[in-house]
Amino acid sequence: MSAENPGKPLRRPASDVSWRVGLVGVATLAGWILLCRSWPALVAHFGLPGPRAVMSGPHSALLCMVLVGLAMASWSVLVEKVHRRPSTGLDWDHPRRWGATLDISLTKIAGLWATWLIIGALYCLGRWYWDGQYLFAMRVIAVTAVPMFVLSLPYVLWLDRYLIEPRDHAWHFGALLTGRPGWQAGQVKKHWRAWIIKGFFGAFMISILPPGFASVVEADFGAMRGNPVDLGSHLFDLLFVVDVQIGTVGYLLTLRPLDAHIRSGNPLLAGWLAALICYPPFVFAFMGDGGILQYEYNTAGWGYWLEGHQALLWVWVGLLTVLTAIYAWATVAFGIRFSNLTYRGVITNGPYAFTRHPAYLSKNLFWWLSTLPFLVTSASAVDAIRNTVFLACVSAIYYWRARTEEAHLLAEDARYREYYAWMGQHGAITAPLSRLLSRARPRQGALQPAE
Repeated sequence: MSAENPGKPLRRPASDVSWRVGLVGVATLAGWILLCRSWPALVAHFGLPGPRAVMSGPHSALLCMVLVGLAMASWSVLVEKVHRRPSTGLDWDHPRRWGATLDISLTKIAGLWATWLIIGALYCLGRWYWDGQYLFAMRVIAVTAVPMFVLSLPYVLWLDRYLIEPRDHAWHFGALLTGRPGWQAGQVKKHWRAWIIKGFFGAFMISILPPGFASVVEADFGAMRGNPVDLGSHLFDLLFVVDVQIGTVGYLLTLRPLDAHIRSGNPLLAGWLAALICYPPFVFAFMGDGGILQYEYNTAGWGYWLEGHQALLWVWVGLLTVLTAIYAWATVAFGIRFSNLTYRGVITNGPYAFTRHPAYLSKNLFWWLSTLPFLVTSASAVDAIRNTVFLACVSAIYYWRARTEEAHLLAEDARYREYYAWMGQHGAITAPLSRLLSRARPRQGALQPAE
């Protein structure tokens, strides 16, 4: 902060993730998609065995995520040396001797294995996990479960040699289970908040990998050049694939050597409520067909209402594509650290240099412009008003999510508090909106509103 004006941050704080990490992920994703789309031609040209068809199956989608994750993790360690950061909690220069932390490691293993068994039991109890797209996620988790259990033992034994404080959240839960003294209830809660987030959102992200990937790999973009509606739909799919592939990596690579571990899960009940109602199975009760906040009664969408206005259709598809690109960019900016309801460092670059919540802002603007809820095929004013009010309620939920996320991060990190203050003064979108809203209400010393 400047000496002349101590209340205003001098510059935007540096981001904990460089823009290059996400770029490596996008480049790897693009390369794999091109390979999958070109596979028939490659088989024919080189006389390779196998079917001459594009590789659009679920295993190709899963392998894509693995390759993207490996590329970003390799860049992070080999180029940016993230494993050397103090925030990892690791001291590579002074390892303990083998066996010095054996008792701690075994207690931690007990906590981890018990956690995974409980999450597996919850998967079995949740019937929605055994239907539709979730079946793929359950198969992936079932296949990887045994290797995960086996490899966790040498991983924990190795990592505990370098951890400055090996008694982490998993140890506290393991100590609770095994009756060892020293465990703390607060640490056990932190452990479970982190693993509930990973278990709930990880399964969801894996489940949505195949459909979008197949759509992109099989798409004939050349045939859509004269059709802005079809072209737009597939461009949206492509950008959502970017978001899902890199976002899934973020949920899975919560590793300390990558400095991508979960520092804390959101401790606010309001934060959990605001986030969970936006995802299956809860979203169906609120925003799905017949849901409390369904906002698409007798709607037809932008393509229907702009039909016959070719120039306007192209303008509209351009706007929607830009909004979807911003949404994907917001995920890419996290690199290998994306996940809901967690604090894993501070992101201040990319679209976060303009607004504190680029994903929520672009997503909601996309819904308003694509749905046009105030235009209905029934010619009913009641339908138009209902749709508009309910979509406004959905946007309000995302505002609520933004506020709870800010409250979590403001309590966790002084650098986020600096970023928050800087954005309120200088953010291209946040600052003018904050000034506008501050004029519209009396000063109360409250936090500036989320945009």
